[in-house]
Amino acid sequence: MSSSHAILPHPNLRRTLTMALLWLFAASLPLAANPERQAEHAVLYLAGQYEPEGFDFRSDIWQRDLNPNVGKAVRIQMFKGNDYRICVAVPPQSGVQIEAHLLDTTGKKIEQLIQTTEGSWGSVLHVKPPATGVYMLTIRRSGGAEITIPCSMISGYK
Repeated sequence: MSSSHAILPHPNLRRTLTMALLWLFAASLPLAANPERQAEHAVLYLAGQYEPEGFDFRSDIWQRDLNPNVGKAVRIQMFKGNDYRICVAVPPQSGVQIEAHLLDTTGKKIEQLIQTTEGSWGSVLHVKPPATGVYMLTIRRSGGAEITIPCSMISGYK
């Protein structure tokens, strides 16, 4: 009586091959699948650089689509005596370059310093407001790809 046995790899080898195939599949997925999350991660990366300096960032992130032809404006309440960092970003791999400014009620720029990332996908505005009040953050595309892309903003103070 002859018996036929299926030739199956050792269970550890099967598990290793399965994991390798899953890893290859996952690595091949495009990172650009979720630009909203990329913009969020980018702005959190910028904000994270200031947390060790004692800046307390809001728990919510503002996010809207940024059109190549029309910028965005966001009202921000600020208090005299606080030092603010306003972080703005689009997905770094999008090819979109952005520019941001903080304006008072007369349209005058009030930021003391603007730090821009390499590739201009993000900016950090350093602001010590001259008075307590509502200010206007303006964000616009300054160059690069002419596409509509998610833009995120978060603000922090100390």
